[in-house]
Amino acid sequence: MARRVVITGQGLVCGVGHTAPEVWKNLLDGVSGMAPIQGFDATGFPVTFAAEVKNFDPLQFLEKKEARKMGRFIHFAFAATQEALAQSGLQITPENAERVGVFIGSGIGGFEIIEREHTNLMNGGPRKISPFFIPATIVNMAAGQISIRYGAQGPISATATACATSSNSIGDSMRLIQHGDADVMIAGGAEAAVTPMSVGGFASMKALSTRNDDPTHACRPFDKDRDGFVIGEGAGILILEELEHAKARGAKILAEIVGYGMSADAYHMTSVAPEGKGAQRAMRAALKDAGISPEQVGYINAHATSTQADSNESQAIEAVFGEHATSHKLKISGTKSMHGHLLGGAGGLEAGITVMALENQKLPPTVNLVEASPDCRLDYVPNKAIDCSFEYALSNSFGFGGINATLILRRWQEQGSL
Repeated sequence: MARRVVITGQGLVCGVGHTAPEVWKNLLDGVSGMAPIQGFDATGFPVTFAAEVKNFDPLQFLEKKEARKMGRFIHFAFAATQEALAQSGLQITPENAERVGVFIGSGIGGFEIIEREHTNLMNGGPRKISPFFIPATIVNMAAGQISIRYGAQGPISATATACATSSNSIGDSMRLIQHGDADVMIAGGAEAAVTPMSVGGFASMKALSTRNDDPTHACRPFDKDRDGFVIGEGAGILILEELEHAKARGAKILAEIVGYGMSADAYHMTSVAPEGKGAQRAMRAALKDAGISPEQVGYINAHATSTQADSNESQAIEAVFGEHATSHKLKISGTKSMHGHLLGGAGGLEAGITVMALENQKLPPTVNLVEASPDCRLDYVPNKAIDCSFEYALSNSFGFGGINATLILRRWQEQGSL
């Protein structure tokens, strides 16, 4: 029998907060993280706003000399990991170091460093390129730097599966623990893609909302007037732990991770398969892995980017959950409406939000939902947080290339441990 995996800590950084409690409070209050871009001069860009992490100081987590050698996405990973480890109470020692692993991904990595060093190359030639350019930029260095800082010597990896990155990191980490390769995994993702080339590139694809005059209301998942996603940044890190290991050290358990499903659309490099067929397969695989029926799921934190793909995801949910969804017993929300789309960091952030929803038996809303698109017929918890009693929750993440990942979490109740 596979070993059970629980979550004992989490750290969240995004446009609505620097810590998990702050993020949670602001999401319940419907606070938007969208605002005019401050990180660079967006004058002349088709899109001039994003969900940036405001007033973030990496020197709270790193020495100045070290911080200068790292991309911003790594800074976010450090902040989130520090919070997650502190909450978990885990101490990594020479005795347990080989049983603690790190699995932190990023969709793009150090985009701002790539842009900066390219400018240095063009202006001053190759001698002006920083010797820290490569290690500051490459996707795996969030995981690498975290393992170095904390001395985690177990399995280490980094996914780069676009917007499914973090969910793949967490699901794959669950598998490593289940199969006995580790007792603890520091898992999730980080992204810092609010940069000129990133914003310009996504805008060129017509993927972004262009509501420059009203950023707060720009991201509107499932709404008939949605016109694109809003780039966010930040990180979401979870501490995954084998159940008996967590119990033995007296850790507080936040939730149990019980299901993981993946699939490929095999359809198009950026468009979603009709009727969300790939998403359907991922959700069904996760349900099978968890050993539960669709009717047992009470809440879905949807991928819900505020693009046309919202309709495909909603149709996929209808296909998988049937009357349970269409009768509005199943609640769904798109929290990107507030914190924006963290790309490779999205799944980690949203898994953390799902953990807090299970803990508190409350659901964050989908804000800016004025009138749902005709093909979006479910309950998306519009505009106001609600109380809800539920045991299982599902989190979806879908990425370019047709990559789909679904996680299923279970509420933790100490008595009988479910």
